Amino acid sequence: MEVILFESVPNLGLQGSIVPVKAGYYRNFLGPRGLAVEATRANVKRLQDKMKQLEKQAQEEQKAARSEAQKLEEVALTFQLKAGQEDKLFGSVTNQMIAEKLAEAGYEIDRHRISLPEPIRRLGVFTVDIRLHHEVWASVKVLVEKEETPGQSEPAQEETTEPEKAE
Repeated sequence: MEVILFESVPNLGLQGSIVPVKAGYYRNFLGPRGLAVEATRANVKRLQDKMKQLEKQAQEEQKAARSEAQKLEEVALTFQLKAGQEDKLFGSVTNQMIAEKLAEAGYEIDRHRISLPEPIRRLGVFTVDIRLHHEVWASVKVLVEKEETPGQSEPAQEETTEPEKAE
């Protein structure tokens, strides 16, 4: 007996594939759980139509991801954080913070799609990759600057001029 798999089944096949199985396996396991249906002519025709729709939908998603990637390539995010000597940050820039900044800029990106091997802990310019689609990646420039706090700016050099004498 041949069946069409609605979902990928371990050690059997991937979603949408037609695989041979024993009647009891289909009747007792695959059928009741909604994992498969018999491979009749009508069901095979429905599968082919559905696969065409899914393929077309995947192409549209990929096209949308590419256009969003082009827009994201132009984005530069700036973080102003407290830093100590040797340009080390007190804290770090995480993928969550990057996702929030992108949301402020109008891009809803899940933080799990942001590829940041480890949090950014230094001042400087960094490039962060974002996975928009399984085949489409975008790079965003992240600038980390030292936060300027009032009263703690660099001390102004005092001028050593002598007061003018009145004659």
